[in-house]
Amino acid sequence: MNLIAKLSLTLTATALVAANSTAADAKVDFAKDIQPILQNTCLKCHGPEKQKGKLRLDTREAALKGGKGGPALVAGDPTKSDLIHRVSLPKSDDDFMPSEGEPLTKAQIDLLTAWIKEGAVWPETAPAKTTSAPKPAGPTLPADFKPSAAEQKAIAALSQKGIEVRPIAANLNWREANFRLLGTNITDATLAPVKDIVGLVDLNLANTRVTDAGLASLKPLVNLQRLHLELTGITDAGLNQIKDLPNLVYLNLYGTKVTDAGLEKLKGMKYLRSLYLWQTKTTDAGVKKLKEALPGLDISTGWDTTALAKKEEKKDDKAASEKKEEPKKPAKEKPAVKKDDKKAQ
Repeated sequence: MNLIAKLSLTLTATALVAANSTAADAKVDFAKDIQPILQNTCLKCHGPEKQKGKLRLDTREAALKGGKGGPALVAGDPTKSDLIHRVSLPKSDDDFMPSEGEPLTKAQIDLLTAWIKEGAVWPETAPAKTTSAPKPAGPTLPADFKPSAAEQKAIAALSQKGIEVRPIAANLNWREANFRLLGTNITDATLAPVKDIVGLVDLNLANTRVTDAGLASLKPLVNLQRLHLELTGITDAGLNQIKDLPNLVYLNLYGTKVTDAGLEKLKGMKYLRSLYLWQTKTTDAGVKKLKEALPGLDISTGWDTTALAKKEEKKDDKAASEKKEEPKKPAKEKPAVKKDDKKAQ
């Protein structure tokens, strides 16, 4: 090997070592990666106001102490951390977390696992407490947000109709609203006051009679992070009304009439992280195109029917093969006839 070749190999090896070292040094960022998960999925049930199972997850000290199930965090050991155990259970399990809302994605569970392995570092300068605004996987919401008089009036109007627009945690002006509880009683007219509730970050319209036109009320909700539209009559046209929401990170379209054309409208939502498309009119091709446009997006389409079909085909082929190879039963031999018997015949 000549000198130039040796030098080239040396430089290549050095570059690979440096790249691997950089990747190994990359740590999970608590404020960017972990805090939004805790705030958006855990603190409703395990925060200052409410502690299911005597568990709090708004401070590191409380998480290490744990609740009835043991320590939620064991720094350095995810296998002994009750938090990882519970979020990894099937949704049908009584101990599954979160008990409300959608399961964590695999990417989110992987982040939590890696963070705990690294020692569950929880900087004092960025605690996951409910004293600051929630941080989506995108732009940070202003911590000094104050509701306007129009917002307070809209909240009161919805309250009179039996719809509670409540703070996501104590001492916060960020709010959530669940219209699903009134189901088909909710129409576009009922939803209209929402346009003035700029502090809304979580909105559930599942199972309601809201239409594409009614979603125009959502356009001013620039701080909205989570939106449930499952089992509604929403079509591709409705996505025109929400495609410009800058902070949306979660969108559930299960059981709607959305098609691949609707998915095209979502390509500009660069902060979208979770999308549910079960029983929609979208195709694998449309989902693939959206995934290419938004690589960080986790798309759930329900059962993989193609994989199931292939599995059934294999079963049929195996059964046919076994039947074909089944050995034939030997034919019964006729008893030999003696010569004397032949003469008697």
